Amino acid sequence: MAHFALNYQVLLDGLLGALPYLFVAIFLWSFSQAGVICGLLLGQFHVWWRHTSVIGWQTPKFIILLCQILFITTPEQHWLHHQKTNAGFGDIFTFFDQPAKIWLRWLRLLRMHLRFPLVPLK
Repeated sequence: MAHFALNYQVLLDGLLGALPYLFVAIFLWSFSQAGVICGLLLGQFHVWWRHTSVIGWQTPKFIILLCQILFITTPEQHWLHHQKTNAGFGDIFTFFDQPAKIWLRWLRLLRMHLRFPLVPLK
């Protein structure tokens, strides 16, 4: 028998996180049952994939290279996304990373300008 700890807060978080996907699945079921099933399976694979770094799994180098070519976030990058929200952008795809960093940099400059406006010397 496997040993596991049941954490109700984690379970509730997972169920509440899945609700939007289930609502969309119910709405889209009449359009494409196969599409809904494939989408939910890909979503579950994404959850398993992105949280493997928590258990110490290292992404093989050739998969890292493939992910870079396809702009897909590796589990290690995704973990950074959870640890440092201002350093790791992109839950699934990395092509949001650069635009998000530029936007964040612009917002920080705007905040600095609003806090410390340049006052002309008289």
